[in-house]
Amino acid sequence: MSLLRGARERWIRTGGIELCVAELGEPDRPVVVLVHGYPDSKEVWSEVALRLAERFHVVLYDVRGHGRSTAPVPLRGGFRLEKLTDDFLAVVDAVSPDRPVHLVGHDWGSVQGWEFATIARTEGRIASFTSISGPSLDHFGHWIGRRVARPTPRRVVQLLGQGAKSWYVYLLHTPVVPELAWRGPLGRRWPDLLRRVEKVPADGYPTASLPSDAAHGAWLYRDNVRPRLRHPRPDAYAHVPVQLITPTRDAFLSERLYDELDRWAPLLVRRTLPAKHWVPRTRPDQVAAWITDFVTAHDERDAPVAPVPPPPRRRYADRFAGQLVLVTGAASGIGRATALAFAGAGARVVAVDRDAEGAARTAELSRLVGAPAAWAEVVDVADEPAMEELGAKVAAEYGTVDVLVNNAGIGMSGPFLETTGEDWRKVLDVNLWGVIHGCRIFGGQMAERGQGGHIVNTASAAAFQPSRALSAYCTSKAAVLMLSECLRAELAGRDIGVSAVCPGLVKTGITATALFTGVSDGEQERLRGRASRLYGLRGYPPEKVADAVLRAVAENRAVVPVTPEARGARLLSRLAPGALRALARLSPPL
Repeated sequence: MSLLRGARERWIRTGGIELCVAELGEPDRPVVVLVHGYPDSKEVWSEVALRLAERFHVVLYDVRGHGRSTAPVPLRGGFRLEKLTDDFLAVVDAVSPDRPVHLVGHDWGSVQGWEFATIARTEGRIASFTSISGPSLDHFGHWIGRRVARPTPRRVVQLLGQGAKSWYVYLLHTPVVPELAWRGPLGRRWPDLLRRVEKVPADGYPTASLPSDAAHGAWLYRDNVRPRLRHPRPDAYAHVPVQLITPTRDAFLSERLYDELDRWAPLLVRRTLPAKHWVPRTRPDQVAAWITDFVTAHDERDAPVAPVPPPPRRRYADRFAGQLVLVTGAASGIGRATALAFAGAGARVVAVDRDAEGAARTAELSRLVGAPAAWAEVVDVADEPAMEELGAKVAAEYGTVDVLVNNAGIGMSGPFLETTGEDWRKVLDVNLWGVIHGCRIFGGQMAERGQGGHIVNTASAAAFQPSRALSAYCTSKAAVLMLSECLRAELAGRDIGVSAVCPGLVKTGITATALFTGVSDGEQERLRGRASRLYGLRGYPPEKVADAVLRAVAENRAVVPVTPEARGARLLSRLAPGALRALARLSPPL
């Protein structure tokens, strides 16, 4: 049964082959052609296609010998890139005879796409190309040639690394064995392998045609790989804008393969995903969003226009552009700086705070620094029903959050014996329960979507540095740190990362609202003013903490002490905890 609900099917004949073509969306819209890889059929694109069909005329076809398309006779020589180009042009001529199409390829679909995007006879027929997990064989050949001709330790390591990742290519060149394996035990076990290793959902993919698809597709490698790697074309320059989407955990392709791609694709936009190879199945939301943005930027509906240049390279833009990031405590300080840092990387931002005016200002600034969209939401993170309502609203109006930053917090200082139960409830409601609510509600949405994500919880150096004057605050932050460690272990299997970011003394407004227990109102104001001056003299800007947050997500780091004093306390907690206990007995300079 086809996974492409509501698709219109037709058959196109070319070179003695009948290609099964499926179409979704309105025919008068820009055309996006999705080409599948190995050992897939067009159904690998079903989740992406259904999302794109809301905006575009989406066309998918089974590559010859796959799915419901017929296979060439004989198989040998029937899968050469020149013949695959004939098939592509036959499809394009049928579905979009008057306008160029936007091409998207995954795996061998991307290998084909590089051929289509770099040869003369397709010029004018392609408006843009999105490449996912599949290099040009010509570029790959030159990449190998340069490393063989001028070996250095780094280049040798790169060659050996990609050689190890390409183990399956050697096996596919052996006669008969791949066909027997795919039509036998490997074909039966492949769906379970995808679910266990690649985390592909059990949603009807792959389809029943897998054994024959894989057996026929072995000729993609036999007909093309060795000839092109030995004699790569010297003129394999892309004549269209290219978007490169690179899964950073791809077991088959090294990121280093694309290090010199700017030479071959002058109009190049790079994206990275913390995912494995089969991102059309595991991350369809993000893949569809990036395709939508790229197609919209490069569509020529009415008249030819100059190609849109790639956006300026901003730090982390390849990782976070288009993603949805929610930051609590975003009206000022670390929260605002973090929201703006994600916005500068091209993310969509939801700024959450009790301070309506401050949250609105953060959303406004986010749009100014580069966020394609930003919204302000007013909520008290300690209020569980209000957080539930926020979660439902965000999911319904903006989508599932890709990155959650639980940053809202309050300060509290004073002797334990003078800290009342109500004081404890105040600090724990915000610093701990606010984090719990965020993790449970938005982390639950990430898990339900099944496409991964990341949670950042703002803890503190106080999480591992005890203090006689900060018993409530230290307790709340230590709990956040342990919660983060526990969640990281629990959610790893769902591809959701969890990081605890631990700043030290940072110049923010938290001291102006900190609570000092057991003192008069006048003394409380004096202590707040003195604390603010001390933090101001320290002068550590919240922007550096924001940069640490983005780095923690990009590198999936577990615990990130930010300031020198935080790193020192973390080190002492491991190597010399007695020294920290001695420091804890000192009175704070307030």
